Amino acid sequence: MLERNFQRVYNRFKLSLYARIFKEDRDGGKDSLTTQEVISMEIINCMNEPTVNEFAAMATLSAPNAAYRVNQLVKKGYIEKVQSDTDKREFHLRITPKYEEDYGDIFNYMNMVCQRIRKRFPEEDVEKLDEMLGIIVSELMKETDVLRLVAGRGSGRGSE
Repeated sequence: MLERNFQRVYNRFKLSLYARIFKEDRDGGKDSLTTQEVISMEIINCMNEPTVNEFAAMATLSAPNAAYRVNQLVKKGYIEKVQSDTDKREFHLRITPKYEEDYGDIFNYMNMVCQRIRKRFPEEDVEKLDEMLGIIVSELMKETDVLRLVAGRGSGRGSE
């Protein structure tokens, strides 16, 4: 039962993302993102301001291919390169507000579901669910620690 319900929740979130991607793909404005670009943006978002090389490693892309993709996203205004405070030769990829404005439905749906959970269940249950999800991410999904290993700077906003 747990597996089936967990899969159903996961599938609903994926369907929300995929529907948004395909809707944007059909709309096709000059600044709209391709499916691969949305996936790249999601990787960058999960990694919380990676460098181009960290993004390349995570996405298993060559450095030149990753640099090309990043430059396309910069041209479209969805990410910016921000110089590192510690190493001036290094630049981090920061998502701009334009991404959340244009593709924010992805995040808004999750927030809407969380608001519904808070309304539907007692506060103790919501706190327990929150605690359980934290444990799932930090202890039971060790395979996804690759996000931390590749980024080398701890977990990001999107990864936890």
